[in-house]
Formats: sequence, C-alpha cells, structure tokens
Amino acid sequence: MKKQHISFIKVLSLVTVLMIFASCKRDNNYTGHAYFPDMAYSNAFETYGSSPNYADSVVMMHPVEGTVPRGVIPYQYGAKSFDEQQRAGQELVNPFMPEKEVLKRGQEQFNIYCAMCHGEQGMGDGYLYTNKLFPVQPTSLRGDYVQNKPDGEIYHVITRGSISGLMGAHGSQILPDDRWKIVTYVKNGFEVK
Repeated sequence: MKKQHISFIKVLSLVTVLMIFASCKRDNNYTGHAYFPDMAYSNAFETYGSSPNYADSVVMMHPVEGTVPRGVIPYQYGAKSFDEQQRAGQELVNPFMPEKEVLKRGQEQFNIYCAMCHGEQGMGDGYLYTNKLFPVQPTSLRGDYVQNKPDGEIYHVITRGSISGLMGAHGSQILPDDRWKIVTYVKNGFEVK
C-alpha cells in the first residue's frame, strides 16, 4: 500500500512538473489560452468599412447634428472671409492681460505652433521658409500690418486661417485660451516680463 502511495506521489509530481514546463513558453507574443475568446479578442472594423452592428452598416458616424461637446462654445465666425475677420476683430475681446504667466504660456504655444513659419521673434523667418520648405515668406508679426490689427482679428486668423489660404486653421489644435495667450504674447512685442 505504501509503495502505491509513493508511486502515486511520484506520478503526480512528474505530471505537475511537466504541466509547469508546458505552460512556460519562450514566445513573448503568445498570451496563453483564451477561455472566453469572444471577450478576449474584439472584432475591429475598418473606419470606412461596414459593420453589422448598425442598420445602415456605417462604422464612422458623424455626431448628431447640432451637438456641441461639453464646455465648448462653437466659434461663430466664418472662415476665409474678410468681413468675418473684421467682425471678429470688432466683437471679440481678449480676456487676458499681459501678465507674466499669460505671456509665458503664449510664448510656449507660439514656439510650438507658430515659430516654425513666423520665426521665434515673429519676423517671418521661420525654419520652413529659411530652408525653402515653404515657398512664400510668412507675414512678419512685428510690423504695423499685424500690430495695428485688433486682437480679435489675430485670434480669428489663428482659429480659421488666413484669407489667402497660406496659413492654415489652428482652431482644432490650440485651445481657445491658448490662442488668446498667443495673441497677447505677439501684441506684447514677443517679450515675457
């Protein structure tokens, strides 16, 4: 009886050791067995493909018309229009004063989004122009043409792009407050005091 008991323990130990070695794989891409494969592996659909989940089989749907994300006020001035640009200049008021924190944030955002074309000091000598990657010299932001414009017009051009189409819209990339801080930085002569 003792012999059978010892044999059983040896067999059980051997089976346990074999199971441990069988469960260890050297392939890091193998995640193991999936006991609920319908939950472990999702069926991804191509963005512009079709899906059986919806009646019209469309995967990438537009938001419901008229919806606005929480905390966002829609920009109410049209793009590529001189009249809209002037209206924005007359109606929009910069909510920020040229304080050190505002100017510092404006400088940071300017260096990220604007300096590559307009240059770090706004002279229109940015990297893209000086290396002939952009065919037309960007507007100098230090000259009277820009400095005499109302803050709202500059904000509008950052948001919607220039009328000429040479400067693209940055409204989807830069937060509204940061656009105003860029305007404040530009109108303060590119100085952080």
